[in-house]
Amino acid sequence: MATIEPTIQKEEGKVTTKIEERTSRIPSGAYLGLAIGSMALSAGFMVAGKRQIANFIGQWVPSLLVIGLYNKVVKLEHEMGFGGGYR
Repeated sequence: MATIEPTIQKEEGKVTTKIEERTSRIPSGAYLGLAIGSMALSAGFMVAGKRQIANFIGQWVPSLLVIGLYNKVVKLEHEMGFGGGYR
């Protein structure tokens, strides 16, 4: 089985590094929980007949899932040694 060697180190910007430092403290499952909560809240508003607010809250779901995925990828990248050394 081939091993992956971290040969290329890319420098991140200062702002990106600060954001990743902060968001790495949040468990990836928290974003999934927020997305599921948004779906439930949206469904509740839809049942209550408040269609506009239901659609508004329902649109949060993909954004939360993408942020959670990004958070997970960054954590894995740093564990494998490809990312910057902020931990």
